[in-house]
Amino acid sequence: MADNLSDTLKKLKITAVDKTEDSLEGCLDCLLQALAQNNTETSEKIQASGILQLFASLLTPQSSCKAKVANIIAEVAKNDSLQAQLINMGVIPTLVKLLGIHCQNAALTEMCLVAFGNLAELESSKEQFASTNIAEELVKLFKKQIEHDKREMIFEVLAPLAENDAIKLQLVEAGLVECLLEIVQQKVDSDKEDDITELKTGSDLMVLLLLGDESMQKLFEGGKGSVFQRVLSWIPSNNHQLQLAGALAIANFARNDANCIHMVDNGIVEKLMDLLDRHVEDGNVTVQHAALSALRNLAIPVINKAKMLSAGVTEAVLKFLKSEMPPVQFKLLGTLRMLIDAQAEAAEQLGKNVKLVERLVEWCEAKDHAGVMGESNRLLSALIRHSKSKDVIKTIVQSGGIKHLVTMATSEHVIMQNEALVALALIAALELGTAEKDLESAKLVQILHRLLADERSAPEIKYNSMVLICALMGSECLHKEVQDLAFLDVVSKLRSHENKSVAQQASLTEQRLTVES
Repeated sequence: MADNLSDTLKKLKITAVDKTEDSLEGCLDCLLQALAQNNTETSEKIQASGILQLFASLLTPQSSCKAKVANIIAEVAKNDSLQAQLINMGVIPTLVKLLGIHCQNAALTEMCLVAFGNLAELESSKEQFASTNIAEELVKLFKKQIEHDKREMIFEVLAPLAENDAIKLQLVEAGLVECLLEIVQQKVDSDKEDDITELKTGSDLMVLLLLGDESMQKLFEGGKGSVFQRVLSWIPSNNHQLQLAGALAIANFARNDANCIHMVDNGIVEKLMDLLDRHVEDGNVTVQHAALSALRNLAIPVINKAKMLSAGVTEAVLKFLKSEMPPVQFKLLGTLRMLIDAQAEAAEQLGKNVKLVERLVEWCEAKDHAGVMGESNRLLSALIRHSKSKDVIKTIVQSGGIKHLVTMATSEHVIMQNEALVALALIAALELGTAEKDLESAKLVQILHRLLADERSAPEIKYNSMVLICALMGSECLHKEVQDLAFLDVVSKLRSHENKSVAQQASLTEQRLTVES
């Protein structure tokens, strides 16, 4: 076979230049046969022969063998090492042009789609695709297709292309969304496997288009858009796939404050709470996760927090405290944290909820799920920071939460370190007597010494560590630890710190340490 292949490639080089149609067709048939038998070896030989360069010239609209050449390109494109070379040769614009001219030719169309499917995964191809009118051609083709298999082929090209923001917008402008909504409408009540697959692919693709900022805003149309209205109608549907896509779409629309405020004012929260309610007992985890994601995003604008709290969102969310699914736990924690931001009353109410606090403490130890662990710590700290309540601190002390806040002060994320230090300073200011034993056994004083001595600590970490040191002086056992660790040396060095606040706090702390030594 190897000899035959080499001969074929030589012959192909000559005939491609002469454009002798019959011998060209014969050579291409041999090549296709060889690719079918051993794609990898044949593709490598094709690459070595340098014949790839000729293919672009054989893809002219006039050429009678363009379908076969497109077929060979589709086959060669399955082999990773050759994809980049094909893209650099510029086969993408040529194939897109062919697709537009010969959309009636089923064989050629199919070959172009297979080639696109294999090339679209590559990042470098997406920029080339974006400079063609691929979106228009694919949508045109899609509208004409009735067969499931052909639609699936187009979907396989659309999905990777729709990951590119420029192409997302082109697809929206070409009318893909209307096609997808039509599919959803046609297939929603069917129980045929092909229809169920198409419903899922169509609604997933719809959500993907909403991930681009421009395409999302275009479809939102100030909350008046027909697409947005249609997506809203998916949420109360009885179809899990549509409920999921509807909730994810809302989460995507809720990516800027204006959209969030509009949606909350127009009753979206009640719709999402009803959806969550339907999934409390043995519910669908992906739907729970999506609905919580949407609520979390909606709770970001300050003006929405009080409205969502009075609508009963915390009660709806707390029903999922017993969930054993980390993605649901993660979103539940994020939603509560957003809701209580600067809402003292809500933070106090939640912080006195023993069941919640005990669950948070349990999740602070979820070593296998860093996201859940981080969010639990942040919510514990937020309950104290926003409520500034002695009762909340007592609940957290009794539930064993102090050690986690101390550990959080050593986090690699400055924002988390800072949140922990502020919460600990409030504990020391409001309930030092209740918390001192836990602070001592968590080795807080040693950790603060380390943070102050470490040159890499951010200025706000140094500042808050010193505030905390001053607050700890009211406890006899902690005061003794501070004296034993020679804090004066570390603090006096910080008096000349380039950050004014740090330098000032260092002077105050030094005075306090000197007076109390």
